[in-house]
Amino acid sequence: MSTNPKIITEETGIDGVVLIKHRVFEDHRGTFFEAFHSRDFEEAGIHAEFLQDNQSTSQLGVIRGIHYQVKPHLQAKLVRCSYGKIFDVVVDLREGSNTFGKWLGVELCGSEGFSIFIPEGIGHGFQVLSEGSVVSYKTSTHYAPEFEKGVHPFDPDLKIEWPMKSHVIMSEKDQSWAPMSSQFPGNF
Repeated sequence: MSTNPKIITEETGIDGVVLIKHRVFEDHRGTFFEAFHSRDFEEAGIHAEFLQDNQSTSQLGVIRGIHYQVKPHLQAKLVRCSYGKIFDVVVDLREGSNTFGKWLGVELCGSEGFSIFIPEGIGHGFQVLSEGSVVSYKTSTHYAPEFEKGVHPFDPDLKIEWPMKSHVIMSEKDQSWAPMSSQFPGNF
């Protein structure tokens, strides 16, 4: 764990994945926090140069992911829920990593000032737990569809414990992703 006046970072059970608690300023007008300040992140040991900002809106039950990009377009991400509530999931897809094949889920809520840093080689997805959500994330490389991959969110090898099992909404593409055992043979 590291702290500075504006952010507190907490290591998670997956190597390099960091939960970030932003200092939220609140008064009679509402709240304010700095979602990203390069110096604060560098001081906290989070090193990534972000090149693209993305934002998605989704309704209750939507699952997006588990997405990742392969070399030479590996992506680090900085994810936060700016409105609503999500169950954010990361999966370590770095062969040779001590935590390869492990997943982690955390709730991110627009009103709480949390972000999650996801290093290169980690798959990412989320499920919406509120009537609607807005998820914003920075990436360290540009989206490259020819290098995009995915793992099926209900992969029987991963056994991700999604909070909502019924009324799930997924894209055809996310439903078509193969399980990890066929993408990383010999690792399961």
